[in-house]
Amino acid sequence: MIKSQNQIKIETSSSSMSDLVFLLLIFFMITSTLISPNAVKLLLPESNSKTMAKESVTVYIDENHNFYVENDIPIVPSELETYLRTSIAAGETEACIVLRADKTVPVQDVVQVIDAVNSINATGGTKHKVILATSPKK
Repeated sequence: MIKSQNQIKIETSSSSMSDLVFLLLIFFMITSTLISPNAVKLLLPESNSKTMAKESVTVYIDENHNFYVENDIPIVPSELETYLRTSIAAGETEACIVLRADKTVPVQDVVQVIDAVNSINATGGTKHKVILATSPKK
């Protein structure tokens, strides 16, 4: 018998594939450290945005850190959650709470309103959101 010397060998080289995988791994490790997932995005008091939302409840904060609700009724920040619970229509799961704050108001006052809404969402299983109202840019 005569054996042929030209036999076809089916093999694949995986060295280039492993190089590619390691390069992708390094790329994703570097880019994931540059992303800050906990960054809070705030809308500034002046904006070019024309987005309008159907407001359910409006909360006002003036430059003296006083909180007001509909019809200029003063309210203590600790009672804000109770007021929002009663003001949002029964059965409404996605209400918009519009926050109209003076541009000199510290972020902590804004966070108090957001915390009150988040507490309502956590206990009631709702998806209410806080919208920071802005004035048109001059």
